[in-house]
Amino acid sequence: MENINFKKLLFTLIFSFTIWFLPVPVGLKPEAIYLLAVFLGIILGIILKAAPMGTLSMLAIAVVTLTGMLAPDDPEKAISLALSGFSNTIIWFITVSVFIARGFIKSGLGTRIAYFFIKKFGRTPLGLAYSLSFADFILAPAIPGNTARAGGIIYPIMQSIADSMGSTPDSEESRHRIGTFLTLCCYNATLITSAIFLTGTSSNLMCQKFAADLGISISWGYWALAGIFPGIISLFVTPVIIKKIVPPQIKSTHQAVTAAAEYLKKLGPLQPEEKWMVITFLVLLFLWIAGPLWKINATTSAFVGLALLLLTQVLTWEDVKKEQAAWDSFIWFSALVMMASGLNTLGFFNWLGELIKLYLANLSWLIAFPVIVLVYFYSHYLFASATAHVAAMYAVLLGLGVSLGVPGTLLALMLGFTGSLYGTLTQYGHGPAPVLFGSGYVTVTEWWKTGFLLSVSFLLIWLVLGGVWWKVIGVF
Repeated sequence: MENINFKKLLFTLIFSFTIWFLPVPVGLKPEAIYLLAVFLGIILGIILKAAPMGTLSMLAIAVVTLTGMLAPDDPEKAISLALSGFSNTIIWFITVSVFIARGFIKSGLGTRIAYFFIKKFGRTPLGLAYSLSFADFILAPAIPGNTARAGGIIYPIMQSIADSMGSTPDSEESRHRIGTFLTLCCYNATLITSAIFLTGTSSNLMCQKFAADLGISISWGYWALAGIFPGIISLFVTPVIIKKIVPPQIKSTHQAVTAAAEYLKKLGPLQPEEKWMVITFLVLLFLWIAGPLWKINATTSAFVGLALLLLTQVLTWEDVKKEQAAWDSFIWFSALVMMASGLNTLGFFNWLGELIKLYLANLSWLIAFPVIVLVYFYSHYLFASATAHVAAMYAVLLGLGVSLGVPGTLLALMLGFTGSLYGTLTQYGHGPAPVLFGSGYVTVTEWWKTGFLLSVSFLLIWLVLGGVWWKVIGVF
């Protein structure tokens, strides 16, 4: 039975109706206020966990179609616009990418890659953390679902290693042997790799679309080029910082290397499914990087990859039908993108940007840029969903920054990167967080303390060193 909290749902509806009946500001269409009421109500419902996201999304679509608010004078067009999210190419890209992620898990290739790095570099706790981070880095470009990547591939391996070294969540002494350290390292590594690659996490694609709506085009290659330098630095620095905060008691992890070698020996040579997965992986990377030269977009490339996996039977159609997470994402991403795009079409974001600009007109973009990033980053304490946060604030802050003179591509990229990095703050901050926090290796206090210190590190690396890098490559 679906988990619906009717008290919270009622509060959400009252909140939404309150906004609905607010006086319409000068220069804004009534329909924009109506859609804003629905949009903010759904965001609040997601934050409060009033109902499953799919349920809230269906509620939003029902209200939007029933009222015809997207095209009051043309009922057929209004319904078409309300359902436009389901035909959005970005939404289909996200959905198909989850299926591709399942191919990595089912074929065993993701696990093999992780154990390979452990065998090579896992002789110390720090080396072990880097091994799992490198594995995540290799997998990130082709597995946009970081929950699947971290929770389905990296975490089970990490937990197995911790258990084999006598580190369990049963006591503080036991979990601090190495489990706490590895859990925080793996979680933050997947946030960093999610930031580096456009296809590192699904919410990045929403950022790309919202930026495109404002006339800012960002390709897969350009995103990766901008993210690679600060991202690599973050991957190396983060385990060192975590080691200072929650030092592992174990000093040598040679047994992890031995266990990895034994596991790889047991696996034997690459199986046919893994070989096809490698081929598909390379085809996808080639198409995502070079495809735009032949006008092949990312969604088309993703469908090519899925077709290959189905034809080679790495995946079956039954696997596709059973991938509940993919179809769930398809529903609520479609609703959120539809509403955010509708607000943009109705002129709400332009109106809001101009309104704020009146009060900040004399603010230099060099000051506005970090202020906007800081507001976006630390407001994530209020959100239990990175997707909801992106949907609620990305387009607004991007439009505001551009109106204040901040270079559009620079701000679009940094806000996009932030959409992954801010997940470090809390144990509910990003998709993989509940999985890793649920292991019991890290307390809430440890998570929040480490998250805040890492947030400072991330902001310094990405704003300062990243800023220098972006200047060199011509982002601004």
